[in-house]
Amino acid sequence: MIRILSILLALTVALSACTPVSAPGGKSGNIYRLSRSDAGKIQFRMLDSVNALRSAAGVTPLELDSKLNAAAATHARDMSVQNRPWHFGSDGSSPIDRIQRVGYTGGLVGEVISETYETELETLAAWMEKPDTRRILMAPDGRQMGFSWYQENGGKIWWTLVVGN
Repeated sequence: MIRILSILLALTVALSACTPVSAPGGKSGNIYRLSRSDAGKIQFRMLDSVNALRSAAGVTPLELDSKLNAAAATHARDMSVQNRPWHFGSDGSSPIDRIQRVGYTGGLVGEVISETYETELETLAAWMEKPDTRRILMAPDGRQMGFSWYQENGGKIWWTLVVGN
């Protein structure tokens, strides 16, 4: 556990180089702003972080999969439209439906989601604290990962991470 916390702390320090933007409307605090031009960096930062945790637990690493990324992006946007974090799409689709729609031929291990103003690494730390989401992230049968988000104008971020095999 100390090793996992040390890894997360190191990753958080690395992330602190990102400059937060002041909150709109004169609100106090800062908003973590995401740019589509940083999408690859953010996806690989999450992949590396998840794989560091998996390695510390003796679990095989995941590979980033473009089809799972597409399924995650679709769901992150849809959660924003619905204004609620849950695993069903506005059209009634399940995570399995979404990965099949993008042409992913593997199976679904699980999907983890979040509605937050926090960074991807803070979100990962929160996911690791919960047994259900931790089980998906650390699943020994996981082979691929998709990760994406949608950020609203006010700064709220809808994160979606999908693990497949």
